[in-house]
Amino acid sequence: MSEIDDFFRSRLDQMIDLRKPLAVLATHIPWQELEASVSHRFARQVRTGKKVSDVDLFGPSVTVVGGAISNAGRPRLPMRLMISLLYLKHTFNESDEGVCERWSETPVWQYFSGQEYFEDRLPCDPSAISRFRGLLGEDGVEELLVQTIMVGMKLGLIERRALETVIVDSTVQSKAVAHPTDSRLLEVAREKLATAAKAHGICLKQSYAKEGRDLARRAGRYAHAKQYRRMHKAIKRQRTILGRLARDIERSKTMLAQSIQQALDPLLARAHRIAEQSRRKQAVKGKDKIYSWHAPEVECIGKGKARTPYEFGVKVGIVTTLTGNLIVGARSFPGNPYDGHTLAEALEQASILLQDTGVKPKTVYADLGYRGVDGEIPEYALKHRGKFKRLTPKEQQLLRRRQAIEPIIGHLKSDHGMNRCHLKGQIGDAIHAVLCAAGFNMKWLLRMIARKGIRPFFAPYFLAWIWQRIQKSSLWGELPRQSSWPQIAGNPA
Repeated sequence: MSEIDDFFRSRLDQMIDLRKPLAVLATHIPWQELEASVSHRFARQVRTGKKVSDVDLFGPSVTVVGGAISNAGRPRLPMRLMISLLYLKHTFNESDEGVCERWSETPVWQYFSGQEYFEDRLPCDPSAISRFRGLLGEDGVEELLVQTIMVGMKLGLIERRALETVIVDSTVQSKAVAHPTDSRLLEVAREKLATAAKAHGICLKQSYAKEGRDLARRAGRYAHAKQYRRMHKAIKRQRTILGRLARDIERSKTMLAQSIQQALDPLLARAHRIAEQSRRKQAVKGKDKIYSWHAPEVECIGKGKARTPYEFGVKVGIVTTLTGNLIVGARSFPGNPYDGHTLAEALEQASILLQDTGVKPKTVYADLGYRGVDGEIPEYALKHRGKFKRLTPKEQQLLRRRQAIEPIIGHLKSDHGMNRCHLKGQIGDAIHAVLCAAGFNMKWLLRMIARKGIRPFFAPYFLAWIWQRIQKSSLWGELPRQSSWPQIAGNPA
């Protein structure tokens, strides 16, 4: 669109109230520094052909795949736009599709993203947010969390000394999986194997589709009626047909190419593990139990809750300031380790994120799950209820504020999306935990800006741009000079 067309459009800064917290925050975030810190992750890479070994009628051969792909690619979207979409998504607990829809309808969100004029369209395809998030990685999203801390310090919303005393606690970030039962896992495994065989051109003797669905329904009904003998009989039949299907695929795959065999091997191994753990009622020796076909990294974690005795996901360590309730660290810990064994890594991440502030945590308040690990963190002073008699009266008073992290975890789950992680793999769990913490800090900044009454910051170049527009206006020559202005009260001669 030309400059003449833009002249007749209203700018976003004229359409919205610039005193709104989100508009104020948009002028205080150092976007250029944030873009520079993550831009190296998006450097273009030369795409070369990949050599793939195959077997044809004349024996083994080597073919080159992907050699004719162009290196140019599609033009990238503005970095600030994509970063702001991630901020808005977790600040207001939206999905990838929802944040794009709401962005197209909200002028303040577009102003926060760096737009000059209102755009009644989607900012990007929702899948672009997923790809951008994957390219950022865990280190990239940690930069987004760091900037929320730095903005809070620059605006004076949190004192520097408040970062020296932190609270550490752990919670469970649930994965987007169905409740695992033997019957469901066996049916999903059968369905996935049948689909994979069809995709690779394997002709099965029988797929057991109708019988498998019927057995899954019967097992659920028998479990509801507490007829466990009938339920176990149905599950045993499910194991039988899964084993038959797997053996049929194993016999047929020997005649296929090596690449297809390598694609089928992980699926067959996963199906055998599910059948074995269903038979033994426990995990296979030396291997973790599988609770979901599409997310085998899911762990069964019990935190002692009466309402949810077991949660299926990954353990996440949260580090917040003792006063101010600002999150300075969020890290996932695969493998369901003991809480105390995660303390050193959680504090290490918090120290790295705070290195730009020049402050490092010194005192740590935690619950009894972190006792007995003082030797692992010699540079920190660990305080918990087990040392209550050895604490000073001031430290005993501060220890009572340890519970302040509990509502923070509750808000992370209910208001910022930590209650259900839809991202893939262990790296997805790590990225999602950090982004939820960044969304919490953004909401915290918006509340503090509204409470303190902070005004927007206009950069000097923006004021200079306004002055140039006034001088170029056709009305500039008609405006009276200061010498001809009427003398009114308060106006100097």
